[in-house]
Amino acid sequence: MNKRLINKLLIGGVVIAGLAGCSKKLDLLPESTITDAGFWKTSNDLVLACNELYQALPVISNNVNAIWADDGYGSAPNPISDGTRTVPVTDNAFSIPYSLIRKANTILEKSVQVTDDPARVRRYRAEAYFFRAFAYSELVKRYGDVPLLLRTFDVFDTLATPHRTNREIVLDTMYRDLDSAAAGLPLASALPAAEYGRITRNAAWAMKSRMGLMEGTRNKYHNLGNAAKHLTHSMTATQSLIDLNYHSVFRYTAVPDSSYFYLFQYAGNGAANRENILARIYGVNATNSISEHNYTRQFLDVGVVTATRAMMDAYLYRDGLPLGKSPLQANQDSSMAEFTNRDPRIAMTVFNKRVWGFTAMWVPTFNTAPTGYKIRKYATSQDWASQQSFNHHIIFRFGEVLLNYAELKYEINGSISDEDLDKSINLIRARVGMPKLTNTFVTANGLNMLEEIRRERRVELAFEGEFRYWDLIRWKTAEIELPKTVKGSKVFPDHQFPSTAPKDANGFVIVQDASRRSFNVNRDYWWPFPTNETGLNPNLSQNPNW
Repeated sequence: MNKRLINKLLIGGVVIAGLAGCSKKLDLLPESTITDAGFWKTSNDLVLACNELYQALPVISNNVNAIWADDGYGSAPNPISDGTRTVPVTDNAFSIPYSLIRKANTILEKSVQVTDDPARVRRYRAEAYFFRAFAYSELVKRYGDVPLLLRTFDVFDTLATPHRTNREIVLDTMYRDLDSAAAGLPLASALPAAEYGRITRNAAWAMKSRMGLMEGTRNKYHNLGNAAKHLTHSMTATQSLIDLNYHSVFRYTAVPDSSYFYLFQYAGNGAANRENILARIYGVNATNSISEHNYTRQFLDVGVVTATRAMMDAYLYRDGLPLGKSPLQANQDSSMAEFTNRDPRIAMTVFNKRVWGFTAMWVPTFNTAPTGYKIRKYATSQDWASQQSFNHHIIFRFGEVLLNYAELKYEINGSISDEDLDKSINLIRARVGMPKLTNTFVTANGLNMLEEIRRERRVELAFEGEFRYWDLIRWKTAEIELPKTVKGSKVFPDHQFPSTAPKDANGFVIVQDASRRSFNVNRDYWWPFPTNETGLNPNLSQNPNW
């Protein structure tokens, strides 16, 4: 780790850095009024310290990272997606997790001197365990072997220039952290509504479900080692969440057919929505604010993420069949043709001219949208004029857990029963009125069950951050999908702001040709460590071929 960074992040004689960046909801004291000697006295001090950890939860603008994969494209080429990135000097993907780990380690160490309320101390120690595991999960999936730091230290300590720790050892430690977190955290069913947004046992299990699936399938498809261990960890946590019979797929009673759309609107915020397991809370309005964002304007006015042809083609038709197999498929002779008779999620995720566009009906455009497809998910019309939003950002939701369950069943057993499909994917499909996925249907139509499970994941989780990118990485299909030409919509000048981009033989705009995209199999499956870190720490070896 960077020695200058270590100096900045060490606790020493001060309380956790960042407490000054407080919110009204979290009631954090100004940093200037706190000293280390006067802190760490009561369990309430632990609450204040843990509040700072929540600043590390992914922000809603992380959803633009869909441009790392083949689902999304921004206002310009993305170097992660097209293979042109170089080793950075510094990188928040490295420094922010280690800052979070330092804070979590401090809480775990200092908490032993707090004795006023053992149950409360146990709960907030559990929050620290959760966040340490969260931070390491982000590091391991990017870099593989990373320094494992489980205590605080000063600049004269050997940990100031740590070696990389075997990825499997780091992950085993994080599973133990998540077990410790789960043991000390309340179930979501016991969480008071006023504490909605705090970490629960449910969130610890959801983290374990995600991490185990990521690392298990990565080991399997990359031939890295014991896949079964990680898949078993994931399945145990996934099954625990399902067996609670607490979470369910969100239904919006006012407009049930559009429940999927409203899940990402204000209607989906709050403890009453049992699909959300953990969300980053932004507040309620300008007078009851934790923080705010302007995501709606960001991705519509600036075009930071737009859907690609590959993403649009992934959606099934209403008969459950894909492009090229469904008799419902029609010529794309208007901008509405590809929204007709499709999985309803396509129109709840991407704008089309039959939905409201904030001030009038949406007008399809290539203006700040190179592909011609702007994203509707998380777009909140009531925030358009004010340019400030308090819509929450979902970190873990039950829909993901159900998708994990289906994939785990297939990966562990080599098949999945109709009963297990009904307990997972078909619950998600039922929300939008799509037909069930069954083994008979797959066989009769020449489909591949694993491909359909993966398709469902792609469609359901589209533009919710980095899911697609990490899926391509763990399945070892990034080398196939990422080098392909990025395409967009056809151009219909009579009702679109036009595009002057080149077009393929079928009339679809070519946004970035395959000749300008690449994926180095011997390099790009792992991220490079920043040169600022490798330069200052001689024990931090760089990943291969960077």
